[in-house]
Amino acid sequence: MVPVEVVGVRTHLADDEIVVLLLDPDAALLVPILIGPSEASAIASAQAGIVPPRPMTHDLLRDALLAAGASVHHVEINRLEDGVFHAALVLATGRHVDARASDAIAVALRFGCQVLCSAEVVALAGVEVRPAASEEDMAQFREFLDQVSAEDFETGTDPGAGGGGRDG
Repeated sequence: MVPVEVVGVRTHLADDEIVVLLLDPDAALLVPILIGPSEASAIASAQAGIVPPRPMTHDLLRDALLAAGASVHHVEINRLEDGVFHAALVLATGRHVDARASDAIAVALRFGCQVLCSAEVVALAGVEVRPAASEEDMAQFREFLDQVSAEDFETGTDPGAGGGGRDG
């Protein structure tokens, strides 16, 4: 199991799909998990520190566990089967409670506990995160821009002849 950061909830506008993003900073991999709108709301509101006037489902679960003298130590995203992420709440007693990944994440945020992900799941579902350009890279690019001219990009093809010109 590797610790992951809950980056947040994002909506892919073209597909109208909602994902929660988990980041494994050591491997520079981002794990996107498709979730529903209510789970997205539960995760986003917990990250934003919004406390509803009446407890929502994940708040109720936290309150019930605490009232029973139990707490969640961490959550685990432990496997990926047929495109479905499986998870568990790991209680302070060491007991595991089966959960959907989105619910486990929402509960973890309410308990302020760690989210762990199976290294195998990260390897299977993770998408490489491209690092931002360094200051040195930016300085080299600025130097290139200072020295380049439009003529450096000419291909020798007449733009009006249908090849090699601008788009538009």
